[in-house]
Amino acid sequence: FCTPCLQECLKPKKPVCGVCRSSLSPGSRALDLEKQIETTETACNGCNKKMYLSKMRSHAASCSKYQNYIMEGVKAVTKEPLHNTRNFPNRFTFPCPYCSEKNFDQEGLVEHCKTLHSMDAKQVVCPICASMPWGDPNYRSANFMEHLQRRHRFSYDTFVVGDYDADEDDMMAQVLMRSLRDK
Repeated sequence: FCTPCLQECLKPKKPVCGVCRSSLSPGSRALDLEKQIETTETACNGCNKKMYLSKMRSHAASCSKYQNYIMEGVKAVTKEPLHNTRNFPNRFTFPCPYCSEKNFDQEGLVEHCKTLHSMDAKQVVCPICASMPWGDPNYRSANFMEHLQRRHRFSYDTFVVGDYDADEDDMMAQVLMRSLRDK
């Protein structure tokens, strides 16, 4: 995760998992695992120097042979350009339409706007709606706060089955098939 995304997930009000967004509860340190990392020896894939796992990250950051090893791996994986790539819109993180803050999940954007912009009457484009196939990226909501509270109380990806671009009949058929399998 990049730092801004990880920080958004770990905000004190609601720390959540960066992958599934479920709530995180305070835990205890895995002391046995820490000890194992401190006492397990390995070799750098670049220069073959032996060291403990606990020192590997700082070594890798400064080892030019390791950097070359990583770059060779990247080149091998990205040799052929991918064909049939589609430009998928980001439907998971959103910028605040009022200020410069970015990388909010839907719930985070609603909370941020309620906390910091509840009195702002400026007409803005809803970044959540604008990312949807049916959204108009030029439509400015007359009352964005009310729009957020009415339209974005739940996440679309909870209810959308697979493809956002699928038509309603296909979606209904998929839902019915899944409901029959879940019995």
